[in-house]
Amino acid sequence: MERSSRVEYALLALLELATPYPKDSPLTVSEIAAAQEIPERYLDQILTVLRRAGFVQSLRGAKGGYLLAKEPWQITLLEVFSALEGDSSSKVQKVLESATVEKTAVREIWQEVTAASLTVLGKYTLQDLCQQRDDRKQVNPMYYI
Repeated sequence: MERSSRVEYALLALLELATPYPKDSPLTVSEIAAAQEIPERYLDQILTVLRRAGFVQSLRGAKGGYLLAKEPWQITLLEVFSALEGDSSSKVQKVLESATVEKTAVREIWQEVTAASLTVLGKYTLQDLCQQRDDRKQVNPMYYI
């Protein structure tokens, strides 16, 4: 299972929108892109997919931008992955078309890897990701005397 930049950028954008949650004022694509070092045009495409999937909502106008449409604990990483990458089992099925003994062995192991990866992604939410980020920020606090 490959880690795509599209899913990584989507999770970074969602993390930015979840900080701090709930937030009354929406964030613009430019603000998210600058904070997470994501190309704006690419981020705009990703946010469109996330909006269609129901993870974010967009507001138009001078004070427009994006807000989370759900609370962070309601968004699993698997849902985000599925919204952006689609069904990963269809990619594995393409190998089936000309199945040799070797291809069948590789496909079975790859299916096991994919299933394990999907299980891990389903176990974590955006809230868990926020918590891990916050914990890492607190690792090296500065002390003043």
